[in-house]
Amino acid sequence: MKLKNKVALVTGASRGIGYAVAKCLAKNGAHIIATARTEGGLVELDDAISDAGGSATLVVMDLLDRPALPRLAAAIQQRWGRLDIMILNAGMLGMLAPIAHLDEAVWDDVLATNLTACFRIIHHLDPLFRQSDAGRAVLVSSGAADAMRPYWGAYAASKAGLESLGKGWAEELVQTPHKVNMLRPGRIATNMIAEAFPGIDKSTLPSPDDIAEAFLQLCLKTCPHQGQVLDATQLT
Repeated sequence: MKLKNKVALVTGASRGIGYAVAKCLAKNGAHIIATARTEGGLVELDDAISDAGGSATLVVMDLLDRPALPRLAAAIQQRWGRLDIMILNAGMLGMLAPIAHLDEAVWDDVLATNLTACFRIIHHLDPLFRQSDAGRAVLVSSGAADAMRPYWGAYAASKAGLESLGKGWAEELVQTPHKVNMLRPGRIATNMIAEAFPGIDKSTLPSPDDIAEAFLQLCLKTCPHQGQVLDATQLT
């Protein structure tokens, strides 16, 4: 129970990486605040966590709903008075297309989901994070952030921005006991990888459960990393 009595927020927890990480952290003693837009996936997660002896609070919300985050912050403040762990995982791929042909609405949605929503989470929840005796935040990034891959303009820009945001936040916390790191999962058997590479055989890829341990390592009080961009393979 390496995370006993810790309170952990996991966004995008209804499937894929978020689902696996939420289960892993709960198995290690954390109470999970699981957010997603899909209620069915959250209920399934809650059943899995409960069956393993853990506990969770489910929050059905869209991170682009501006009033939702202040309400979430107020609820966490009232119930726990702190937030020990933040896993900022929710994201979207958008359209893979030449930048000049990319629909402006798609650009706006990708940047809003992958970058601006993370800023707003930090903006509203940082005061609660600082109330923890050893806050740990993991921002889920991607190798696309610096891969210079054609047609990935919006997604790559959003993840590059996320890494810069995380590094800046980590530097602001350098004199505190809190740690912020960015994690690149790599090619994992998720719906997003199938969307990006339609012909890929997901059975040949690691599953989200296979990399959940990497997230756990970054959430421990003994985590030595701060402000780093890490690959999941470095930690598993």
